[in-house]
Amino acid sequence: MNKDYLVTKSNFFIMNSSYDLSLQEQKIILTLASMVQPLDEEFKPYKFKINDFMKLLDVDTKTKYTEVPKITKNLMKKVFEIRQGKKILQVAWLSSAEYEEGSGYVELEFSPKLKPFMLKLNSMFTQYRLENILSMKSKYSPRIYEFLKCNEFKQQGYMQIEVEELRKLLKAENIYPRYNDFKRKIIMQTQKELRKKTDISFDFKEIKTGRKITSLKFYIKSNNEVAATKSDEEAPKQKNYIKVVKKIVVKPEITSLEAKKIYDSARGDLKQIQKVYDYFQNKHVENFIGTLISMVKPGAFQKPKSNVPVDDFNSYGQRQYNFNDLEKRLLGWQNEED
Repeated sequence: MNKDYLVTKSNFFIMNSSYDLSLQEQKIILTLASMVQPLDEEFKPYKFKINDFMKLLDVDTKTKYTEVPKITKNLMKKVFEIRQGKKILQVAWLSSAEYEEGSGYVELEFSPKLKPFMLKLNSMFTQYRLENILSMKSKYSPRIYEFLKCNEFKQQGYMQIEVEELRKLLKAENIYPRYNDFKRKIIMQTQKELRKKTDISFDFKEIKTGRKITSLKFYIKSNNEVAATKSDEEAPKQKNYIKVVKKIVVKPEITSLEAKKIYDSARGDLKQIQKVYDYFQNKHVENFIGTLISMVKPGAFQKPKSNVPVDDFNSYGQRQYNFNDLEKRLLGWQNEED
């Protein structure tokens, strides 16, 4: 599991599905979603280390190996609805959950009915870093965060939704029946969490019909304060990883910006970068760096057929690296040239 992984869902899925999951269950589903690769044709079984699994749920128990089957079994019972015109699809999140005692792993797989909403998405989809939801404390915050991310770039600059529709999407029809309680316990709690912990924040305006508040306008904005803090924290580490990428891709010479793009595209997988570079270093390809950036994406590299003309512009042996050693030494490389 990697907090920098991206969660990708279709906008239709986000705005037309209603479900009731605990905060722990949402974190499982969203972490699982972040492990889906961009070019996957089908869902695959995705493995979690049980220790990581329990850490994700913020559960500290000596009986974790008996707790995991209970958690996954309960999650598999959670059926939810997706409305598609006159159709209502009722579907469970998971098609299977499998673990072997003593292995230290649990293996989960999405229901194949969710494929149209999570795989091979070319347009009208929303992406965000998993990190944005992992520290949330309210079960409603991840859902409202997704609604806002889905509408972040609307031309009018806001998202408007009826209060009853929002309650329905949150499965909170009977939670805090008084609007003032709903506002204080759900809307304002989420507002605080998003401002403090995520890449967006929001203000909202109440719309009345008569004397009753019937709709809300959410004004969505980039949370520059959080973004700046994360940038400051990550800058030294990022600079050193850029140096590592430059040591791998030694010919043609690349800029720091190109190295960063390669590193980000590979989601930090240095071994993947070297594997793809090793393959293409003796192949004649147009836009070598663009090809590298594209192919280092998780799941994107498929060995092309042979008969590709060979060029001598980089025909030499690639140096091999001990990546564990490199990563340990990263923060000590302060005298390296950028």
